[in-house]
Amino acid sequence: MSIDKQHTVAGPVIFAGVGLHSGAHTRVAIRPAGADTGIVFLRTDIRDRDNRVPVSGAAVCQTRLSTVIGNMIGVTVSTIEHLMAALSALNIDNAIIELDGPECPIMDGSSEPFVRLLDRAGVKAQDSVRRYIEVLQPIEVVSGDKRAALLPCERFEVAFEIEFPTSAIGRQSVDLAVDEQSFRSELADCRTFGFLAEVEALRAAGLARGGSMENAVVIDGDRILNPEGLRRPDEFVRHKALDAVGDLYVLGAPILGRFEGRFAGHALNNDLVRALLAAPHAWRYRPAAELLAKAV
Repeated sequence: MSIDKQHTVAGPVIFAGVGLHSGAHTRVAIRPAGADTGIVFLRTDIRDRDNRVPVSGAAVCQTRLSTVIGNMIGVTVSTIEHLMAALSALNIDNAIIELDGPECPIMDGSSEPFVRLLDRAGVKAQDSVRRYIEVLQPIEVVSGDKRAALLPCERFEVAFEIEFPTSAIGRQSVDLAVDEQSFRSELADCRTFGFLAEVEALRAAGLARGGSMENAVVIDGDRILNPEGLRRPDEFVRHKALDAVGDLYVLGAPILGRFEGRFAGHALNNDLVRALLAAPHAWRYRPAAELLAKAV
């Protein structure tokens, strides 16, 4: 795939599924979009007001256990991060994502189903030049013992560290250069996870209503309840890295930089996005042609 051109899907991608938090069954169609459109969600179940929700860092309006975006009049789309990670990894810059409900389907809790669906449709190069976000100076946000940072780097790297007081997880870390190939082989199939003890409280708060062992790794004390077990010994931290890839793609362009997360989540990831946008001296748009010239 050419890194100097923008891309969209070659044809429509149609699927349906249940929302992790809303429990709502939603039908989705990802359709080709013109160059420089970006990623735009379209709530087809809303017809009496503006139902377009363009993806951007400023559009993120809620980050409790997922990433939620909204437009100026309050129309929202929830749990976009796993689909956004797949779009990022497959270098899809422009798409219209139609959905007839409030939340993107969770599928199996990972990005792999979205990658498979996008593969079937194919990816089409467009005439417009692709540009990258080059990190020039370190940007960091900290909240207690949690940290997220973007550092200068010649490629996109993701490093993540987590620790939970259960032997089912413990302390885990991952550090890798993320491109299409490494995302497919190292991150895409890693599922979201949750704790059985928290389920009742989450559902009382209107969350996790569609959650099950079909779309999440469920932990009870020191035990993993899913009969099939884990897909990888460190699936937990790899999923957090997957989330970060999706959360950063709300910036609307691929990143030349190194992301580092320590005990971070969607909230801190978006705080980092906003901190970067608020520091124009710390980054620049870099045309893909410059990257190609440098590689020769």
